[in-house]
Amino acid sequence: MTEPFDGITFFRTGARDAVVAFYRDRLDCTTWREQPDCTILHDEGYALGFCARDPPETDGCLTFLREDRAGVDATYESLAAVADAEPRYNETYDIYQFFAEDPEGRTVEVQTFE
Repeated sequence: MTEPFDGITFFRTGARDAVVAFYRDRLDCTTWREQPDCTILHDEGYALGFCARDPPETDGCLTFLREDRAGVDATYESLAAVADAEPRYNETYDIYQFFAEDPEGRTVEVQTFE
């Protein structure tokens, strides 16, 4: 079987149902595989696994790439309630981006390279 991605990053979660729903419903991730205590999601070539474990892992930043500014703006509409601010241009990195937070406090970035 050929996987639609090259790797998976797994996180411990204490709120698996809420976290999985967040990534599926608000970031349009697709469930690739359900396991007894883990759900593996993917967004094109990006795969994430959330496994019911304590304590939850919330360090780091999960960055989702979009094709263009319109894609970032569309995702922002879905995440506005949990976003830090509206999308903006970051001159240092030549990207258009915004940050948000998932239900357990993980940092989520949505960006496009300019």
